[in-house]
Parts: sequence; C-alpha cells; structure tokens
Amino acid sequence: MPSDIILIGPVRTGKSTLGRLLADKLGLPHVALDDQRWNYYQEIGYDEILAQHIRQTGGFVALVFYWKLFDAYAVERVLADHHDCVIAFGAGHSVFESQELFARVQKALAPYPNVVLVLPSPDRQESIRILNERTRDLVGSFGQGFNWNEYFVRHRSNYDLAKLVVYTKDKTPEETRDEILELVGG
Repeated sequence: MPSDIILIGPVRTGKSTLGRLLADKLGLPHVALDDQRWNYYQEIGYDEILAQHIRQTGGFVALVFYWKLFDAYAVERVLADHHDCVIAFGAGHSVFESQELFARVQKALAPYPNVVLVLPSPDRQESIRILNERTRDLVGSFGQGFNWNEYFVRHRSNYDLAKLVVYTKDKTPEETRDEILELVGG
C-alpha cells in the first residue's frame, strides 16, 4: 500500500473529492487541511479580530496574505499530526511568495513521495478557463479584480512541490482516483 497521499492544487480542482475517494478505496482517514488549519493558526497567534479588520479594509486579497503567515506552520503541523492517510491541502497551502515559508513547506514535504498536483489540463490557459467556470459563484469572495485561478495555476510553488501530476479534464473522479492509485503504486 502507498504511504500518505497529499493532494495539492488550485481551488475546485477536485482535491477534496479525490481525497475522500482515495481514502475510502484505501481504507485510510481523509484529512482536509482547510478544516484543520484554524486550530493550527491559533497556536501561533492568529487573530480573528485582526483578520476581520484586514478583510474590511484591504479586501479578500489582503486577508489571504495574512493567512500566508500561518500556512507553512499549518502544513508542518498537519503532517506531524496525521499519518497513514490522505491529506487534501487548501489551495493556498502549497503556494508561497516568501522563499522562507516555501522552503519550510518544501522541507516538510520532502519525505513524502506521493505529493500529487491536481489540475484540469496540462494546458495552463485551459486549466485557468475551466477553473474560472467552476469558481463563478466565488467572484464575491475572490473579488478585487485578482484572478486567483491564474495565480494558483501559474505559480511555480505547486510545480516545485509536486512529485506527481494528474489532470482531471474528461475524467470522472473515480477515473482520476484510479490514475492516482496507479501512479503511487496502490
């Protein structure tokens, strides 16, 4: 059986769905870092009142960059706390502007052979188009004219962290799950 499987990639690429499918097939726990992160953030001083203020004054983009201060720690903690499982990262947990924070995450993921980047297509522009369609309902959340899908698809962090890549276009979630299992030797 493969060791832990870690899924990374942009918003709405199917990480959570694939995580649950893989976990069910392998009989392993599924961990969603987006669900765990708030407790980890608070361990190192995350301030919800400050976060609300940042959101109100700087918008969602500013809030995301506040979260970045806590993301590397959350990755380190989830990997320390959970073993023999399938972990789905949130979109921001694998993308860093700070070289220092990126290096921490890269070091934390180094022992894991099954870090899988999930994208719709090998064509980055097509992936952005597909993800723009999938996230139309998030426009208010994303906002401020910043294209998060382009940011996540084009950012080199995902590609530098990934040890495997799968593309979901024209595949069912089950077909993609089986492709991942084949890639990781499961």
